[in-house]
Amino acid sequence: MQPQCTAEAGAGVLSDRPEMVNDYRSDLTADLYRWRAFLAIAEFGNLTRAALFLNSNPSLLSRQLNALERDCGGRLFSRTGRGLALSELGERILGQVKALVADADELESDVRGEAHEPAGRVSIGSLPSIAHPLAGRLFTQLRASYPSVRLRIHEGSSGQVEEWLADARIHIAILYRYGASLSPGEQALAVVDSYLVAAPGDHLTSQREVPFRALDGLPFILPSVPNGLRNALNVLARRQGITLEPAIEADSLPLMKSTVESEGLYTVLPLHTVWDEVQQGRLQTARLVDPPLQRTVSMATAHAKGPAKAVAVVAKQIQKIVAEMALHGLWRTSEAA
Repeated sequence: MQPQCTAEAGAGVLSDRPEMVNDYRSDLTADLYRWRAFLAIAEFGNLTRAALFLNSNPSLLSRQLNALERDCGGRLFSRTGRGLALSELGERILGQVKALVADADELESDVRGEAHEPAGRVSIGSLPSIAHPLAGRLFTQLRASYPSVRLRIHEGSSGQVEEWLADARIHIAILYRYGASLSPGEQALAVVDSYLVAAPGDHLTSQREVPFRALDGLPFILPSVPNGLRNALNVLARRQGITLEPAIEADSLPLMKSTVESEGLYTVLPLHTVWDEVQQGRLQTARLVDPPLQRTVSMATAHAKGPAKAVAVVAKQIQKIVAEMALHGLWRTSEAA
């Protein structure tokens, strides 16, 4: 019977007979190296280039590939005049092998991070409007202080980020919350005011503040429902007895900003999302008052997930960056609210 080819390393069965235990071998490192070789060959389509990438030599790589194919009971690559191309079997297991090697790399980073300095990959889920001003600063500070910590940023809606956190697909979630209450385990980072955003020269936004009732009947570009900002705007508009109907619905922040700039529409956004455009004279803003529309930037971490030291230092750096941005007037820290 041909051995089954699966992307699992070190699989085996321990016998309950003591004399059999020493016969069991889990050659995890060798197995992983062969799978890394498989990925390198799949990437380069050439033994010589793959060998250079792996700091090996083509003849050794060829022997390892032959051994791997014997274990799999079939060809993983088709030999062509131009090099090597994945066979049907190779294509079928490629995704599993990538996941296996990625998990092994993350395990190694996690173990090292717990034993020594913070290390490993930390996944952050965030709304685009929060991720953009934070990500660059966070990377720069981590590179200087914790070079072994790596980041993976996931952007999505509030619902998606909450789902990722619940499923432990991310380590840290950064969200907007409307109202005073937070979910258990969440930490308030900052309080963010909402601003009416318009093109330069607009009369309404020529003042520092604009009453909420002034939004009545304006031509807006706003996110489509369901959306936290849109829901909050609709609730407040009903309370104020005004009409707030968008001319365009768009879920892309860059599209919203560019349309306001070029077409003379209005939108409502926090100041940090349009800071660069305001400084460049491309957009104009006025803070909404009477009543204000505020949201809280909150942070939550997944339970029992990921490299604990690395997650802790990333969370601490996020808090530090939020405080630094508050000094520039982009928002107010929760302590100052």
